[in-house]
Amino acid sequence: MRERLAGGLVVSVQAEADSLLNTPETIALLARVAERNGARAVRIEGAARIGAVRRAVRIPIIGIVKRSYPGFAPYITATEREVAEIAAAGADIIAFDATLRPRPGPSIAALIASIHRRGALPMADCADLADARSAARDGAAIVATTLCGYTEASKGTVLPALDLVRAMRVAETFIVCEGGVASPGDVRDAFAAGADAVVVGTAITNVDVLVGRFVRATPKPT
Repeated sequence: MRERLAGGLVVSVQAEADSLLNTPETIALLARVAERNGARAVRIEGAARIGAVRRAVRIPIIGIVKRSYPGFAPYITATEREVAEIAAAGADIIAFDATLRPRPGPSIAALIASIHRRGALPMADCADLADARSAARDGAAIVATTLCGYTEASKGTVLPALDLVRAMRVAETFIVCEGGVASPGDVRDAFAAGADAVVVGTAITNVDVLVGRFVRATPKPT
């Protein structure tokens, strides 16, 4: 599975909760567009949307579920409940919050083991090198920079987190650069820094944000 991603682009096809794009059918259509134009995989949130995309594309799906738990910061696939939902929906890779923060569910090692038991590859969404090293030791097949800049300790990090990509090489596993990738130049820089694959999301698929940016540049924004 990692070989299919290596050297390629992953497109994160997600929409804001109140977006007109946020229907399984629309997300599946956007995933098909990504596949047709060369994406090696797509990253999809929510069981219903993952299921719709699974029926629409042949490329690998990285699945997540975002669900908040009061009193805990991690919300990306934080418990075995989400792992089970994602696996049942047909994802090939299951991404989860691998930061070393208090968790609402099992330990990272237990979550990784649960993902392996369901026949999927675990992808660790990390904020720093300590996260990546820990997840790799626990059996994560992929480590990603997804949460760099989104934790208290990593706030203010310039994205994409190329320095973290370089540092992650010591983990000796498959590295994904994700977060803040906004241009083809960023993609090239991420691979030059040592990434095995790169994820692009907002810059391609978040039409709500993109339209808003252009509207705010007009003399009379609504």
